[in-house]
Amino acid sequence: MVRRPLLWVLIYLLLAGLLARLAPFEHNLGANARLVYFHGAWVWVAMLAFAAAALSGLAGLLTRRPALHEWSRALGRTGLCFWISFLPMSLLVMQASWNGLYLSEPRFRIPLNLAIAGLLLQLGLACLPQITWTSLGNILFAGLLFLGMRDIQSVLHPDSPILNSNARDIQLFFLGLLALLLLAAWQSARVWQAWQLRPRMAPK
Repeated sequence: MVRRPLLWVLIYLLLAGLLARLAPFEHNLGANARLVYFHGAWVWVAMLAFAAAALSGLAGLLTRRPALHEWSRALGRTGLCFWISFLPMSLLVMQASWNGLYLSEPRFRIPLNLAIAGLLLQLGLACLPQITWTSLGNILFAGLLFLGMRDIQSVLHPDSPILNSNARDIQLFFLGLLALLLLAAWQSARVWQAWQLRPRMAPK
């Protein structure tokens, strides 16, 4: 059950990488813009996965359906994987765009703190027998993440360079990347879900 969605994760990531290679240049960033597009779409996918985990968890708490709690756990772990892997990508973008690393940049420092908190949370939730705690934890973490990112200040990082761009081709390429990475995230959640169900399905 795990192999097929995992294969699709790799396929969608490969397609997203190929699309990024075809993305148009930006007059200030040049070819580095392709990495910026990919990096931006990647972090949006992480945030959307956390939001989906919170919504699934809330639905599970309201309806008391265990399957929704399981999807909340799978989506929360997916969001965390994308969020943590976004951090080294940020370092590459810094080096390519600014010719150096500025680790005090709030748009790196705050996401790093959130990644540490999210990892500790998921490890703690994995040790609890009641899966409803996972849904509650995902709801609280998603609220913390969106609250922390809402009014985040920038020093060198531009504010929403894609959304504020007037170039339609850049925005279309970004939406294409976002769609492919969302599909990869969905398949990643399916991997986590299948992995969670394996012990139940094992023969006695």
